[in-house]
Amino acid sequence: MLRHSGAGIGTLALAQLLSETNQAEASDGPSLAPRRPHFAPRAQRFVHLFANGGPSQVDTFDPKPLLARLHGKPIPRDVISTVGDAQASGSPAFASKYRFRKRGQSGIDVSELLPEIGSMIDDICVVRSMHADDISHDGGIMFMNTGAARLSRPSLGSWATYGLGSENRNLPGFISMCPDGYPLNETQNWQSAFLPGIYQGTFINSKHEDVERLIENIRNRRVDSTQQRAQLDLLARLNRIHQKPRADEGRLESRIQSFEQAFRMQMEATDAFDISQESKSTLDMYGPGQQARQLILTRRLLERGVRVVQSWYGAGFPWDHHGEIEERLPKICGEVDRPIAAFLRDLKQRGLLDDTLVLWGGEFGRTPTSELPHPTTTPGRDHNRHGFTVWLAGGGIKGGHVHGATDDAGFAAIQDKVHVHDLHATILHLLGLNHEELTYRYAGRDFRLTDVSGSVVHEILA
Repeated sequence: MLRHSGAGIGTLALAQLLSETNQAEASDGPSLAPRRPHFAPRAQRFVHLFANGGPSQVDTFDPKPLLARLHGKPIPRDVISTVGDAQASGSPAFASKYRFRKRGQSGIDVSELLPEIGSMIDDICVVRSMHADDISHDGGIMFMNTGAARLSRPSLGSWATYGLGSENRNLPGFISMCPDGYPLNETQNWQSAFLPGIYQGTFINSKHEDVERLIENIRNRRVDSTQQRAQLDLLARLNRIHQKPRADEGRLESRIQSFEQAFRMQMEATDAFDISQESKSTLDMYGPGQQARQLILTRRLLERGVRVVQSWYGAGFPWDHHGEIEERLPKICGEVDRPIAAFLRDLKQRGLLDDTLVLWGGEFGRTPTSELPHPTTTPGRDHNRHGFTVWLAGGGIKGGHVHGATDDAGFAAIQDKVHVHDLHATILHLLGLNHEELTYRYAGRDFRLTDVSGSVVHEILA
């Protein structure tokens, strides 16, 4: 009935009523109405802090003392795991310049580059045994976001909103923020692919501070809200006439709903993105800069019911340090350390961390060997998909815990290995979704985020 009725105030009021009484279920068409999960969730919302470019695990969260003893020398073959052997040949060991300190009651080693995040380590689970399928930025970023390196597949955020809907009808269920424009692969990172378009992420260029620059056309300066409502009602009637003989056209339904959502955003987005409403103590805790502002926005969106928020460090792949790593890594760590720690602390103080799942990491890691530098640069590290680190915090995660390990050189995961499909399965599990049952039929096949593999990593669950 909702699918074929007009998209006027009555429909919005009914959807809001259903949401408030927790009775909303998905209609037979695409909808952001809240859906019941497969089982009781540990997390109600998900944040992905994407360190695009591939941060070096041996300089941040995975200390390797052996590298200091072997610095500048070949790594013995009996140290390197089989998968790292070919990539290691011909490159000397490259020791981290940075000291690691045991932090918190858990005593987890964290680099001196990240002292503020280290102060929150008892709320963090460090996964040191990640591995992926693609060693290029394009494929690696696509794989981390969609579970497929090359093919057009729905993103993790799209699958989550498809499975759970949204808790706020006036804002998108899935928002992706990045300063300075699109990251690598652009909209493919938050695409809905063959899922209905309503589940696609909404991009925000968080470089801008003015709401009207953050969200294009957020205010209509030509007509008031009553006139605009009348225009949309007329448009809705015309759309429904056009849709009647095309009832099974999902893209048309998604487009119709997008007009309604755009109107509803004008009522709430200006408030959600106005960080001038924050107290001085909160602003001081996060500190200055784009990363701080972006994470304050992230918290404000979570408070307003946005299900999934993705926060990128910047356009391109800024954590990609083939050269000049000792000059560039401290700078980038300095820009994210305080805001990320403040974000976790802020969620915890507000009682949001218990049911908000936070993931930090890139598309892969970096080698513990020195990449032969360009003549004009100092040394850096090459891409490494065989072993890298991510960390999780919040909703259902075992804080103050380290899971898995790489070999003594830091080339490849060798203990309690976690594939990207396993990570995705675990995230969906914490959101109350069975990754094997969250499917969508397309082209004669039932697709899912984890393709035909993936296992929940129960060892990292609280």
